Amino acid sequence: MSSYDRSIGVAIVDGTPLVREGLAALVHRTPGLRWIGAAESAVLGQRLCERLRPGVVLVDSSLDPRGHLVQALTAGNREIGVVLLVADAQRTARHLTVAFTAGVRGALRRTAQPGEVLRAIQAVHLDGRYLDPVLAPMLATPAPPPARRPRQALSRREHQVLQLIADGLENQAIADLLFVSVETVRTHVKSILRKLASRDRTHAVAIAFRSGVLVVDDEHVPGSRVARD
Repeated sequence: MSSYDRSIGVAIVDGTPLVREGLAALVHRTPGLRWIGAAESAVLGQRLCERLRPGVVLVDSSLDPRGHLVQALTAGNREIGVVLLVADAQRTARHLTVAFTAGVRGALRRTAQPGEVLRAIQAVHLDGRYLDPVLAPMLATPAPPPARRPRQALSRREHQVLQLIADGLENQAIADLLFVSVETVRTHVKSILRKLASRDRTHAVAIAFRSGVLVVDDEHVPGSRVARD
């Protein structure tokens, strides 16, 4: 086996050109690593990894806030090691927990030093884990227990509507996606607000996340696959 075959293929999925180019330069000057390529979006990143199958891929946390890209990458290639580059907005215990549950094997601040990036790449390539020392205390601190669920459970359709509200959709967009009238959506929203004892849509979403009715990696099913009323 040649030294090229033994080297670690590295790729990155990141929306910032400077970060992509910086990692490429680091890989090119580091023995034992070889540059696979870069993508600027989750969709392009998944295609790149499916086609070129890097050993390690670094993923910008802001491009995968719910871990869907990580799940897709690890489902298609059990050997791949995913290292999350954690942006300030995602530097929370909840986000890190979701990421590791989805299949991430390493997590770094996006401002990490080059040496730390190399240590993370080598660790996850050896089927290990790597956690930035600055991020480690977040996972060491147990999360507070979830609040009690509301007594009146939401119906399946109400849960779907609430998830779409959490995704930022207005009534008309929800109606179009679920193939129902806007008036039907309004009725569901009124029922949701009543069952969750909430003041408005934003308050309902906040209550739902605190109580566990919605979780950060929920995924609604759009279009014709959604069950009818």
